[in-house]
Amino acid sequence: MRLRILLALFLACIFSTGLSAENKGDDPVALVENIAGKIFADVTENQAAYSADPKLLETLVRRDLIPLLDIDYASRLILGRAGRGLGQDKIDEFALCMSNLLIGRYSRGLLEFSSKIKLQVLPQRGDLDEKLTRVRTRVTLPSGEEAPVDYAFHKTAEGWKAFDVVIEGISYVTTYRNQIMPEVQATGIDAVIERLNTGQLQLAE
Repeated sequence: MRLRILLALFLACIFSTGLSAENKGDDPVALVENIAGKIFADVTENQAAYSADPKLLETLVRRDLIPLLDIDYASRLILGRAGRGLGQDKIDEFALCMSNLLIGRYSRGLLEFSSKIKLQVLPQRGDLDEKLTRVRTRVTLPSGEEAPVDYAFHKTAEGWKAFDVVIEGISYVTTYRNQIMPEVQATGIDAVIERLNTGQLQLAE
């Protein structure tokens, strides 16, 4: 439950209104600072409509979130050694499967918790590194407890993109890799994609 809440916040914090960081001239810290409140305000204002039809929120997330995530890179990290030798078509298929899973799962979490969580973005430490820049935040949960959440960004040809979130020292990429990589090694990528798509393979949060 705790990881689901914080990952919902992760998606919210890098949620855009369709303008990329590069287009706005922002660095990753400014990107998180500028848009963190927008999604909360939108969901809070339209909560009744989203609750009545959750697909509306999923459509919004799919349209505005995915361009700011490096799904391909994150998917390769999740597959780890099991992804070696796979063609780009299989990587793309797996990435689509993971994005569909995350959109559905965390749209529900976002709808449930967005108005109850507070976020503080901490100042950037050191210079920006195009290979890996971490945006550090502190999240106040509904219980009043505070948790550290770091976002991993890198610079791509399309601008800054997020590819991982580290919650209380636990990486979302590592969490999923530990579950998915052995499955791919044991049964193959096609079987894993099929099981994820049909819900036969449930990923722990």
